[in-house]
Amino acid sequence: MKLLMLGGTEFVGRAITEDALTRGWEVTVFHRGHHTPPPGTSALHGDRTAPSGLAALGTGEWDLVVDTWGGAPTAVRDSSRLLRDRAARYAYVSSRSVYAYPAPAGLAEDATLVEGSPDAGSTDYAEDKRGGELAALDAFGDRALLARAGLILGPYENVGRLPWWLERTARGGPVLAPGPRELPIQYIDVRDLARWTLDAAEAGRAGAYNLVSPSGHTTMGGLLEACAATTGGGAELRWTDPDRLLAAGVEPWTELPVWVPEGEAHDHMHRGDVSKALAAGLTCRPVEETVADTWSWLRSLGGAAPLRPDVPAKGISAEREAALLGL
Repeated sequence: MKLLMLGGTEFVGRAITEDALTRGWEVTVFHRGHHTPPPGTSALHGDRTAPSGLAALGTGEWDLVVDTWGGAPTAVRDSSRLLRDRAARYAYVSSRSVYAYPAPAGLAEDATLVEGSPDAGSTDYAEDKRGGELAALDAFGDRALLARAGLILGPYENVGRLPWWLERTARGGPVLAPGPRELPIQYIDVRDLARWTLDAAEAGRAGAYNLVSPSGHTTMGGLLEACAATTGGGAELRWTDPDRLLAAGVEPWTELPVWVPEGEAHDHMHRGDVSKALAAGLTCRPVEETVADTWSWLRSLGGAAPLRPDVPAKGISAEREAALLGL
């Protein structure tokens, strides 16, 4: 297989690129040149947001294009139109954010979607992702695969959710743990996302798939206990009632990453239907493996986890945490 990876140097794109290389595929990475792609790839340079930024893709043929773009849909539109006659299939890594909010528990691929346009400039993340889907479908039709990923964790994470919890538990001491401990969560290890996307594309699958673990694959307790055990920092998880946290103004998802209390938002984020992807071969590794491998990667960096410049820092401050714990 000949793969054209649009991106391929960070997080999701890098995981997909590395998976393709392990299969013996011929991989071309098209990127801006800000980061070094994995060894064994061929590189083409260009900026999808700049005039003539796709010039390097003017020639060449591929079996598959994978695109993770999350900005203005026009970039997906221009790339997919340029490549539709020279690529057999187009896989777009989208997001479950394309579903209209609020969505009930058990939300499947036929649920109501947000508005979007392939011709739109950047508006908000959900509409941008939906516009990207429409662009891929417009150019490739039944040759387009839409992988609607949920929360993505694992090595190379540049958003800061799992890295924050790992770094926090590594410091040890009492840790504010948002309850209840048994609260089910949905996420996907970036490597499981990569494997499924390439398997599905190679099998000729098309259309939309919710790509995330089954709800309850793990819980907040399972995630944070794995972090504490892996980092070995002597962290003492202090499970705290969600109503108390909300009354204190704690921001779910940002101040306490991954956590969303039960209710509309939790149903939307952590209770989706993934039966279609499971039937199409999705398998999800244990949370302990995701946590341990992410910690190994962080330690290999010798410093703080990388963070995308467009992403705000995650996590509650040490002072605020101590106050909430009564320390």
